[in-house]
Amino acid sequence: MMKILLLEDDTVLSDILLDYLREYYDVTHTYSMKEALSLSEENSYDLYIFDINVPDGDGLTLLRELRSFYDETPTIFITAFHDTKYLTKAFASGANDFIRKPFELEELSVRIENIKKHFGLNLVVPLGDDMELNTQTHVLKTPKHLFHLTAKESELLLYLYRHKNRVISQDEMLQNLWKYDDLPSSDAIRTLIKELRKYVGKEHIINIRGEGYRFE
Repeated sequence: MMKILLLEDDTVLSDILLDYLREYYDVTHTYSMKEALSLSEENSYDLYIFDINVPDGDGLTLLRELRSFYDETPTIFITAFHDTKYLTKAFASGANDFIRKPFELEELSVRIENIKKHFGLNLVVPLGDDMELNTQTHVLKTPKHLFHLTAKESELLLYLYRHKNRVISQDEMLQNLWKYDDLPSSDAIRTLIKELRKYVGKEHIINIRGEGYRFE
């Protein structure tokens, strides 16, 4: 199930959103920017939904900080502002979508589903060359074989795919795929990559010496 972190300080709106979204998604809610930052460090989410203004800060600053730590989780901003300067600031901060209050719940749902499609967040993700990954069962289907991946292999392959055509460093992998108290060694990461290259082919996961790996 898609995991969403919701930052919204309006109690009435947050209750409405939680009642609606929790029918379809796994939603964690907070009123605080600082708590949202802590939650993002401790957990992995598929989508952020941030209000721009909250009592202890603002969603724009939060997202800029997250992006500075290689966190590229898709983000939708919700706001009462109708001035286009906030729209500009939101996208400059790294936002992927923007919705103004008041809005219909169905509109938010459509935007979420569009994010899922664009970022490969559906249960079965096509990887190209007739390959697909089931993110729930961790089964990788290729034209000739079925591979049963470990959860971490599946998570790493999906991360590389979502950021395809960009070099992903080991530091970025560590910050986004492991908790601080469970960090693997460089050798362990190389072993994971080596196994994934066996499954999908070396031509799809390119080793950029001294920099990292790129999915093509």
